[in-house]
Amino acid sequence: MKLTYIFHSGFALEGEKTILIFDFWHDPANVVAPLLASHKPIYVLSSHFHEDHFNRDIFAWRDTHSDIRYLLSSDIKRHRRATPDEADAWLGKGATWSDGNISVWAMGSNDSGVSWIVECEGRRIFHAGDLNNWYAKFISNPDYHGGKIYSSDFEAFIDPIADEKRYLGELKDIGRCLKSMPLREFSPDFDLVMFPIDGRIGNGYTLGGRQFIERFSVGLFVPMHFTSGIESAMRMKEYTDAKKIPFWSIGHEGDSIEF
Repeated sequence: MKLTYIFHSGFALEGEKTILIFDFWHDPANVVAPLLASHKPIYVLSSHFHEDHFNRDIFAWRDTHSDIRYLLSSDIKRHRRATPDEADAWLGKGATWSDGNISVWAMGSNDSGVSWIVECEGRRIFHAGDLNNWYAKFISNPDYHGGKIYSSDFEAFIDPIADEKRYLGELKDIGRCLKSMPLREFSPDFDLVMFPIDGRIGNGYTLGGRQFIERFSVGLFVPMHFTSGIESAMRMKEYTDAKKIPFWSIGHEGDSIEF
């Protein structure tokens, strides 16, 4: 399978029979247009309504490619970013969808919407959406002793410890979901993981990724959720190297890797 970095948290995954497009926002390297010329069925997944994960331009792709399905988080409809008839499936946490080509499990998020587990062509894929330990820098701050604090970055009162507990709870739910799936002998939990490693968070921005790989075996770890500063995401590589997990050091938009 070939994975191509589109932008931010957007990726295209092309197999022998199918194409998956995750969390499309912008496409500076013109990744999508050639895919729309393919004869393969295309599945478009958007994890939540935030503009950096969902762009209404995706619906225009139906004008070019007839065999395309939209699998969208239900919060996109709830926030009136799309109408009920524009998606083939609206999925909230715990929902599943399958058509024989791919199977999808909508998992939780400690931010908005869902994260995705997808099985396709014998591979198991995870796209985190906005699932992450977003307030790690406060947890590591010796001056923070628990409770709610005001964050100028998020322009809101936040509770970092409570949010971390929620994040770790979502990881437990993912583990329970994996246990309910058929056993894959000699395979990792996930062949491919796309996960936010965003230096804009501040100190400890790799913590969520580290907590993820402590709990799950991963065939290939791919950082995401950056609009600039791709180099900062490479900080995660020392942690994946320590666990002998392959890491994709993305160079620029439009880069591809085969796995």
